Amino acid sequence: MARYIFITGGVVSSLGKGLASAALGALLQARGYSVRLRKLDPYLNVDPGTMSPIQHGEVFVTDDGAETDLDLGHYERFTGRSANKRDNITTGKIYSDIIAKERRGDFLGATVQVIPHVTDEIKNFILEGNEDFDFVLCEIGGTVGDIEALPFFEAIRQIGYELPKGEVIYIHLTLMPFVAAAGELKTKPTQHSVKELRSIGISPNILLIRSEREIPIAERKKLSLFCNVGEGAVIQALDVDSIYDVPIAYHNEGLDKEVLNAFNIKDSKKPDLKKWQEISQNIHSPEGEVNIAIVGKYTGLKDAYKSLSEALVHGGIANKVRVNMKWVDSEIFEQDDPSPILENVHAILVPGGFGERGTEGKIKAAQFARIRNVPYFGICLGMQMACIEAARNIAGLREAGSSEFGKVRDSIVGLMTEWTKGNAKLERDEDMDLGGTMRLGSYTAQLARGSRVADIYGTTSINERHRHRYEVNMAYRKVLEASGLIISGVSPDGKLPEIVERTDHPWFIGVQFHPELKSRPFDPHPLFASFIKAALGQDRLV
Repeated sequence: MARYIFITGGVVSSLGKGLASAALGALLQARGYSVRLRKLDPYLNVDPGTMSPIQHGEVFVTDDGAETDLDLGHYERFTGRSANKRDNITTGKIYSDIIAKERRGDFLGATVQVIPHVTDEIKNFILEGNEDFDFVLCEIGGTVGDIEALPFFEAIRQIGYELPKGEVIYIHLTLMPFVAAAGELKTKPTQHSVKELRSIGISPNILLIRSEREIPIAERKKLSLFCNVGEGAVIQALDVDSIYDVPIAYHNEGLDKEVLNAFNIKDSKKPDLKKWQEISQNIHSPEGEVNIAIVGKYTGLKDAYKSLSEALVHGGIANKVRVNMKWVDSEIFEQDDPSPILENVHAILVPGGFGERGTEGKIKAAQFARIRNVPYFGICLGMQMACIEAARNIAGLREAGSSEFGKVRDSIVGLMTEWTKGNAKLERDEDMDLGGTMRLGSYTAQLARGSRVADIYGTTSINERHRHRYEVNMAYRKVLEASGLIISGVSPDGKLPEIVERTDHPWFIGVQFHPELKSRPFDPHPLFASFIKAALGQDRLV
């Protein structure tokens, strides 16, 4: 029997509901329970695939090819359980499905309304497929009071009413601001947020209060009294140095204990937090440090590269070092020499992206890394720009480019028009919708025996997650390999390049996929572990 935990937010957005959900899931796992985490997003996009990463953050891709909210990355990293397309839903997807049913006549002439049709669709999504889990944690995006979130709040209210008593609880995450002029932490925003939540029929069982300062007992008692929540269920969530400190911090505050109390579970075993303690120790007591330049297009919002930055941290954990990330807007290099910035780093990473803006700067970063023998890691667009750099500056194809940016004489990178997934052939063209039409999800790649990447992975067959429309053109394979850039990984049919590497360089690898999506603190991705190790081997800054 699955028990349901609904996590809502109030006062302001971006308080860390996703992180809180992931940490609670990890704590319940540490007590021996099986958990599933899901995200309900109120926006009207069908999925975040066409949304700007500067506005929404990164798009996290699952093995089965779903483009989802970045919080699913937190869920995977903290619990080790791979998410799937049934773990994230949006208002847009719900309405799209309902309208399709209405057009087919599935509602038998009924007037289609928010209640019951939309709320029933949400409830069906939440309740289906949970037979094998002890706890299902559902995070509701946005904050209480948002108009677009009302159907979700109504749906989870109904679930609390319809399921047997003791099978549903609600956790409300809010902010307790510190007003410097008054010298006080203020409880009123949380009181109003809970009042708003109760006005739609939901009474929280637990309050999780974000604060930058210790919350005095008097304020906790006030919240307990005015919000009708037990004193022990008012949990402070203080800022910590690393997100991987959160599970231990929440356990020390009694969150997991209060959750079990709310379900009237008294015989749970103590949590085994040894692995979290080891991770925390490795992060806070490193044996060295490295400086990594991340030359990207969306550096204005760090969440645009959330999985990437966490994978670098994991690579640091694997090597027992601190990774200092230097975020560099690639557009800067389109006008300026990259040397003053890049000569002070141990390694360079060029991540993925879409569109032409900033790409010439990425090409310059790849050129600098090649010439100066600095470890280089190109991911997706970062691999493509490394190939264009080699074609232009070594092979002499001065007009080499990507058809993504317009017509070019030598299209080193071109639109992928067909590819194979399982036993099916997928096709696309330039006139198709952008949403959901990329090469998405997990695909197999074959690695060349004796290659650097085969040595790093310890195998010649891998599975990695993809998200892209354009590929390096295999018609230029001989040109690229003559310039020293070897295609060392390909699709099983040999038609699509997956990995390139330089044999004349200390560490220069480009991958078409996104390895950061599969990296976890307890299982760092081998490419990131190797990349950080290569950065450690640089004596150029000593």
